[in-house]
Amino acid sequence: MFVDEVELTVIAGSGGDGCTAFRREKYIAYGGPYGGNGGHGADIIFKVDEGLHTLLDLRYQKMIKGKKGENGKGKNQHGKGADPVIVKVPQGTVVTDLDTGLILADLKEKNQEALIAKGGRGGRGNTAFKTQTNTAPNFSENGEPGEVRHLKIELKLLADVGLVGLPSVGKSTIISKVSKSKPKIAAYHFTTLTPNLGVVRASNQKTFVMADLPGLIEGASQGEGLGDQFLRHIERTRVLLHVIDMSGSEMRDPYEDYCLINKELGAFNPKLLQKPMVILANKMDLPGADEHLQEFKQKVTDQKIFAISAFEDKGLQEVIDYLSDLLDTIQSEDLYEQEAFESHVLYTFKEEAPYTITKEDDEFVISGAGIEKLLKMTKFTTEEGRMRFANKLRKMGIDDELAKMGAKDGDMVRILDFYFEYKE
Repeated sequence: MFVDEVELTVIAGSGGDGCTAFRREKYIAYGGPYGGNGGHGADIIFKVDEGLHTLLDLRYQKMIKGKKGENGKGKNQHGKGADPVIVKVPQGTVVTDLDTGLILADLKEKNQEALIAKGGRGGRGNTAFKTQTNTAPNFSENGEPGEVRHLKIELKLLADVGLVGLPSVGKSTIISKVSKSKPKIAAYHFTTLTPNLGVVRASNQKTFVMADLPGLIEGASQGEGLGDQFLRHIERTRVLLHVIDMSGSEMRDPYEDYCLINKELGAFNPKLLQKPMVILANKMDLPGADEHLQEFKQKVTDQKIFAISAFEDKGLQEVIDYLSDLLDTIQSEDLYEQEAFESHVLYTFKEEAPYTITKEDDEFVISGAGIEKLLKMTKFTTEEGRMRFANKLRKMGIDDELAKMGAKDGDMVRILDFYFEYKE
């Protein structure tokens, strides 16, 4: 089964918890804190596997979750970090964050890897909090939560030449003649249900990859037929090979077919029309094809046109040799602009409010990634841990903000599912 688009959630592993421990050994006075840090949580990494050609392995996975790092231990023993989770994907996979719309990775190189979700750092043990004024801290941290991402994963096939055209114009016949690909060929529309790839060898022994895509119809860019499912695969090709039934065997005008396909390509992605295009006037062995070709050439003067008969295997070698020479002059271009990718540099220096406070009914609700992370990493089992959390809130200006909003003694304050009582 060919699967080229899936959605799933990835959850990186949380960091291990820090340890609260003290050194108590004979003959060692004032032993002090002795708790180690937790280990790093598991990263989620996507890696290209050349043996895969579909996203079928991910289709039935709704969630991929990394392991938590090992907790810290006494005697200043740090917890072991969790091994990363390696998710194998086919070459040509694009990973997009559904929440932000940003592209996380375009995996088009062999063995390429991309960090998709970062595991949380380990919580610090009480040894890390030792200072000159607090020589025996009685608190430590929980591990940092791992990143959670909701992803759309798309496979966009890597091919040098893409065959496009209406159904039953001979695309599958062409790729079966010029390569060892064996697509299903029949005399009805939409025989080709999935893309087919074939390696083509020119007379100069150079090779390139050709993709045969399911036929396009009017409205394909809007979801009609199969076009909207497979138009994405044309985006990576360097040359478009537009196949036209020049005989008009289905009572269609070849020029109108040409215009219709170009319209759908442009509607899906205007950049597709900027790619070099070669026109194959197919079915020249049928009656009426010569007359139609002469009329077509009068209307289309800016494209290279080859008259062929895929059924009789006539004219195909000339096309292959021309494409081989043409590809030598065309450089591969990046599929996406740099602005489409997530940039950690941009977000590092982008100042965002660490929290927001709203009033819902009789309670004040504090939200924000920074404040929620602080809550999750705080251990409330000791008085020192609770005091440290309260001091952090005070330094962030939350107490002053609550006072401005009219908070009074005894009012309830909520962060996530945790409730606190406000005190002036």
